[in-house]
Amino acid sequence: MTGAALAALALLAAVLVFALASPRGLPEALVAVPAAGLALSLGLTTPAAALGEITELGPTIAFLAAILLLGYLAEVEGVFAWLGARMAAAGRGSPQRLLGLMFAAASVTTAVLSLDATVVLLTPVVLATARLLAIRARPHVYACTHLANSASLVLPVSNLTNLLAFAASGLTFLGFAALMAVPWLVVIAVEYAAFRWWFRADLRVVPSAPAPAPDIATPGFALAVLAATLVGFGVSSLFGIEPVWVALAGAVALGARALVTGRARPVALLRAADPLFCLFVLALGVVVEAVTENGLGAVLAGVVPSAVTLPGLLGLAAVAAVLANVVNNIPATLVLLAVLGAAPAPGLVLAVLIGVNVGPNLTYVGSLATLLWRRVLSGTEAAPSVREFTGLGLLTVPLGLVAAVLALWAGLQVV
Repeated sequence: MTGAALAALALLAAVLVFALASPRGLPEALVAVPAAGLALSLGLTTPAAALGEITELGPTIAFLAAILLLGYLAEVEGVFAWLGARMAAAGRGSPQRLLGLMFAAASVTTAVLSLDATVVLLTPVVLATARLLAIRARPHVYACTHLANSASLVLPVSNLTNLLAFAASGLTFLGFAALMAVPWLVVIAVEYAAFRWWFRADLRVVPSAPAPAPDIATPGFALAVLAATLVGFGVSSLFGIEPVWVALAGAVALGARALVTGRARPVALLRAADPLFCLFVLALGVVVEAVTENGLGAVLAGVVPSAVTLPGLLGLAAVAAVLANVVNNIPATLVLLAVLGAAPAPGLVLAVLIGVNVGPNLTYVGSLATLLWRRVLSGTEAAPSVREFTGLGLLTVPLGLVAAVLALWAGLQVV
């Protein structure tokens, strides 16, 4: 391995270790931006290549900021509190029934508002709902992180990895959703069956005296805006309008109402869009470009399948899952998309997506969302353990990968 390759890998390792450790809650960009600067100054990548990477990522990052803001505004409008109250009422004190409702809520939240909304906004609501109903919270909060990852397959808006893959796939919004709808449903079904077995003891415990569900008014305006935004994503693709404009329109509608009613301040809206995280992703893209140029791309090119066959798709998804658990799913996506080339077959791109979305349920480091989820639950009665998280992942990840790829392959035979 050359010195340039070692230097590029060292920069990537420094960025990821800092992002995963998140010391004192400092922003990931604090290390990522200097690392990108070093990659340029050391000649590990060229200014033209770095600018090309930033330009390519620009629309994706703008969309990410808009969808993060939309999720925050949904919380401000009381969507998640209302959802928790509805789950508590419909659950009727049954842990099994609540798990089913939780799966539905987390899957839809992840699909429409992205996995960050499920991890950061829905998880505390689910924990509070479990406490209210006097049932064990573990199955339900674990479902939040598993579905934040694996249930983010269906729409381009559901995950940053999806946005990256969508840009590379050449598919329309509706075309992407059509191909990934069945893999999404299959993975959710696999997860649900696995959860019912893994947490069977917790789900058999009958609550002693659950509190009545709170009566929270339906946030009709917010739900209408979210529904219109979701429809807009599909319709806009028919007219060649970028989804970022639809997400921005939804955010403006909810943001204007929040500002007028005093529920949010401009500074809070800016913070919700998380510009520093967006900057981190841009800088990470430059560092990953340096790593790819200095050897990793060539190594992966020798092992990554290129045939859109069932064995090829399974192999590619497996490579993507392993890489996600080694270097995190965002760098894994960037590297593998670069290896696939300028105009890859959509089936290959979607196989990568299955690997980097389902795979991170195996280890904490596989996804930044999983680390956020762990931080949300730290110090609570439902704080996760490495042993249980890994054990559950060993059960669900292989089954989910195979099932999703089989569904994708079947869908590709139809189109």
